[in-house]
Amino acid sequence: MSQTLLARNPDWWRGAVIYQIYPRSFQDSTGSGTGDLRGITERLDHIASLGVDAIWLSPFFTSPMADMGYDVADYCDVDPSFGTLADFDALVARAHALGLRVMIDQVLSHSSDQHTWFKESRSSRDNPKADWYVWADPLPDGSPPNNWIAIFGGPAWEWDGVRRQYYLHNFLIGQPDLNFHNPDVRAALLDSVRFWLERGVDGFRLDVCNFYFHDASLAPNPPRPTDMEQSRHSNPYGMQLHLHDKTQPENLEFLKSFRALLEEYPDRASVGEIGAEERSLDVVAEYTGGGDKLHMSYTFDLLSSDGTPAQIAGSIEKFETVVTDGWVCWALSNHDVNRHLSRWLRDGDDRERVARLAAILLLTLRGSVCIYQGEELGLEQAEVPYERLNDPQGKRFWPADKGRDGCRTPMPWEAGAVQAGFSTVEPWLPLDPRHAEQAVDRQGAPGSVLDHYRQMLAFRKAHPTLATGDIRGLEASDAVLSFERIGAERLLLLFNLGSTSVERDIPEGATALDLPGQARPRAQATRVALPARSAACFRLA
Repeated sequence: MSQTLLARNPDWWRGAVIYQIYPRSFQDSTGSGTGDLRGITERLDHIASLGVDAIWLSPFFTSPMADMGYDVADYCDVDPSFGTLADFDALVARAHALGLRVMIDQVLSHSSDQHTWFKESRSSRDNPKADWYVWADPLPDGSPPNNWIAIFGGPAWEWDGVRRQYYLHNFLIGQPDLNFHNPDVRAALLDSVRFWLERGVDGFRLDVCNFYFHDASLAPNPPRPTDMEQSRHSNPYGMQLHLHDKTQPENLEFLKSFRALLEEYPDRASVGEIGAEERSLDVVAEYTGGGDKLHMSYTFDLLSSDGTPAQIAGSIEKFETVVTDGWVCWALSNHDVNRHLSRWLRDGDDRERVARLAAILLLTLRGSVCIYQGEELGLEQAEVPYERLNDPQGKRFWPADKGRDGCRTPMPWEAGAVQAGFSTVEPWLPLDPRHAEQAVDRQGAPGSVLDHYRQMLAFRKAHPTLATGDIRGLEASDAVLSFERIGAERLLLLFNLGSTSVERDIPEGATALDLPGQARPRAQATRVALPARSAACFRLA
């Protein structure tokens, strides 16, 4: 099965805008309370109307759902709760007909403990897949082989009584790490990637792609120095320097193999998730440089930002300095972090004004962009009570960390419908009443947040310099962020991220552009007034 409905463009990903779909929460077509592939297909017109270039689907593979699909039990099939392979093929065909490319999540670092590979591997020490996972003998006192910590809490090792060994799990106990030092494992995983390429998939988002290899000697991690942030309030994972359990040099060779496979198919692309507390942008540079590994990557720099000029400017400047020939994919929100609107809002803020400002910032940055479902509606983080939590992170670290369910609640489509049009029954996570008031059908009028996103995406396409041109002249004060975009035209972007009006100097001869959702700035000669929480764009001579 091959892609035939989209024009050839090997560089489509460079500067592309990708819409992330969390399938469990997008649209329920069966009355089960969870979203599914047919539901996504039914709602693709909404996504196409935004003007984005591609969709990214979070995992829909066969899974016991201990980590909501990031624990894969079969890499080459659809979980029945989401539908069938035929449903997936129909989704791809409809997306391509609408001009949307399709990217899917690949969770390669670990599988579910329900995967047939792991069941065979744990059955003995001498079966054909005995070395497909990371097994190690206990220390003489019976304790784990080293001090590595799991992201979801506790040791990263779990005892297995049949093999009388520990296995490595960087995440949940039910997510054993695959042994990438074994070439058979690498080959099997690449075969699973080829399976989806043959079904017409246009690209892949690689989950935790710096976790693939571990230090084969199992050297312990040193403590993080006390003068570095340790996140002691909720998770001891941040108290170590993760020098040996991830981000190993062998990762680069596997990514080259992955890229070589993609090169066999026209116009395919990859974006990597890099979770590296130490030298994160250096890792991005290594993983995206040279044109033979990842096409692009994202980190959590802006995904954790609370919207201050210094934070934003620092993230952009570090990337531009360190990553000289790689490519970034910027995002403000996704399925793993609190929605950015809740992080950016201050007392007395107008929610829609801040939502518009954030969209302008994101869509004027150099690089590719991810928009997370509901972001285009101006949704805030939902409050999910403990008894309704599904996220293992929230269950483990509550209440210091309430987990990720608050950004994963159902998409609101119709304000007056049952469950806001997401489902006809109680959904797997509760629908936030505030979100129902911001449903898609309530935002058709000019000036809505949804309308603003459509206009901003059109503005970005009308000015290609915003996607791929150089970014220079970054400046940040307490309230104002500014930078220039230089390509076919030279543009100056100003952002007042503060709560009071400010004035700012602009170059002589600058021409104000009509930036969507913003009043044309009042300028006198070489000075401009910027209202609170607003942006302006000027074309420079």
